[in-house]
Amino acid sequence: MPRRTATMLASTLMLIALLCAGVFIPVPYSEMSPGPTVNTLGDHGGEPVLQISGRKTYATSGHLNMTTVRVTSADYRMNLVEAVYGWLAHDNKVVQHETLYPDGKTEEQSTQENAEEFSQSQESAKVAALKELDVPVKSWVIVSTVVKGSPAEGELHAGDVIKAVDGTAVKEPDDVAKLVTKHKPGQNVRFTIVPAKEQTAAEKEKRTPTKTEDITITTTTSDDAGEKRAIVGISAGTDHTFPFTIDIKLADVGGPSAGLMFALGIYDKLTPGSLTGGKFVAGTGTIDDEGKVGPIGGIEMKTVGARAKGAQYFLTPADNCEAAAKDTPEGLTLIKVDTIEDALGALKDLRSGDTADLPKCGT
Repeated sequence: MPRRTATMLASTLMLIALLCAGVFIPVPYSEMSPGPTVNTLGDHGGEPVLQISGRKTYATSGHLNMTTVRVTSADYRMNLVEAVYGWLAHDNKVVQHETLYPDGKTEEQSTQENAEEFSQSQESAKVAALKELDVPVKSWVIVSTVVKGSPAEGELHAGDVIKAVDGTAVKEPDDVAKLVTKHKPGQNVRFTIVPAKEQTAAEKEKRTPTKTEDITITTTTSDDAGEKRAIVGISAGTDHTFPFTIDIKLADVGGPSAGLMFALGIYDKLTPGSLTGGKFVAGTGTIDDEGKVGPIGGIEMKTVGARAKGAQYFLTPADNCEAAAKDTPEGLTLIKVDTIEDALGALKDLRSGDTADLPKCGT
């Protein structure tokens, strides 16, 4: 066989071997890509995304779109060819697998966590919107989760209202941890609660629990990476009572990043006129009960998805501005927001047509 032919054959076989290796050898990466974007003022799946009853609502127009990111599942193993393609593709982003699924988190665990975060974001969005409208909202500190195998298991339950710890009234979820950690591991701590199972339907609806009981739990030592401290094995959270019903109907979405857009959608429906002035606005960002907007992951994917859908403006958490401004889709203006008040102020400028002073990312 001529040397040239042999060399070409060997090169071809080597190339085939490398391609086969690239296809069959898994790499520790996952992929993110633009996901669906949904107008919080419109319908999804045949029904309104925001459904409000017991309070007057107003017709509106335009878009206040929440945005999402698609990610490969926890058990999906990307191969080298897919990783290289993802790195080269403009609309995709390849990241370390552990970035999306830390500590070996399973698909089921990730889905459950995302569902819980999504539920909490809806509650915070309602609270933030109603506070901006000066509508009173009652809040209660509750047991959010109980760690399996912890001292609290079987003693406290999710939904129990925590009235006091060691006789000291609690007003915020952080109060619970502060009071528990005053103890040394092995000491007893006394919880005054209204058990979820004892709350009547009327109490749950109006959040006016009256029947309390004391539960004494022996603390144990924390086993996380932080400073050793006394714990009982619960997470405290906040539950709210609203003066009217607000339902957010959006399936197959998880995580906390739609909080800002839900809050703005609620605010828009409860006030006369159009918050956007008929313009196509999209955005993202977590939100807390006080209206503070927090950063999210996958901002580059969300701006691409929003622009592809037709968005002209994108409400961007201040802490995401730097990353988003590096590769902004043509025709999309990034507006920096740190609070719901910032977002409302920017939308007011959009309605009036006075966009010169908009707080834009990258300026």
